[in-house]
Amino acid sequence: MNRTGFTVALAVAAVVGVLFGAHPRLDLDIAALFFDPSTHRFSGSVHAWVFRARYAAEWLIAAIAALGFLALAGKLILPRRSMPMRGRAAVFLLVTLALGPGVLANTILKNHWGRARPIDIVAFGGTDRFTPWWDPRGSCPNNCSFIAGEPSGAFWTLAPAALTPPQWRPLAYGAAFVFGAGIGVLRMAVGAHFFSDVAFAGVFMFLVAWTLHGLIYRWRRTRLTDEAIERPLAQAGEALRHALVALATLARRIAGHNSKSS
Repeated sequence: MNRTGFTVALAVAAVVGVLFGAHPRLDLDIAALFFDPSTHRFSGSVHAWVFRARYAAEWLIAAIAALGFLALAGKLILPRRSMPMRGRAAVFLLVTLALGPGVLANTILKNHWGRARPIDIVAFGGTDRFTPWWDPRGSCPNNCSFIAGEPSGAFWTLAPAALTPPQWRPLAYGAAFVFGAGIGVLRMAVGAHFFSDVAFAGVFMFLVAWTLHGLIYRWRRTRLTDEAIERPLAQAGEALRHALVALATLARRIAGHNSKSS
């Protein structure tokens, strides 16, 4: 998560934005590669493995996120145990997932950027009109095409890739990119997204991860320490444990009092 990556992401955004903004027909031409006019269906929709791969990707993303959640929850439940994952890493994973695919992609853009999906536009047998990526005035009411939601989740794996040891990081970044692009192609193959939807999903998810990595790890004024995250959790866990012990003691006393009264 250095300046080189940031520069590359901005360059990709600029190239895709200008090229597909000036020539929006490119999105239609790429989508047409997956469309069979003889059956009026997108090629990916007839293959069961495409949908199995989609669900497998969702489970993989959920499993990675669960590691961060379980690390934080475990510290709360067992405050005296060391965390299997450092506090900053767990927070970084969960916050990037929440803000990237959760808020930016699926809440803000997909519900307010009215770009119709390929399968819904007139060119591919639907009833909606095609709009270029930069135009939010499409006819889609919600859960729209821009940006690609599931590829956003797949590209989110750039965040855990940033936490791998330095010697493995280039390979991890490459795997995350291939994963995101692969899920993007699968979604394009079923007519769910245009190329520019997927490209901007990758750019935005990288920028979210890059920004939060800077806030948590790199930038002096905002960076956190593991202790700053783990200590409050441990204190809250201890307070919770004492409260539960007190409640259990009170319950035993009440039960003992009731048995004597009877």
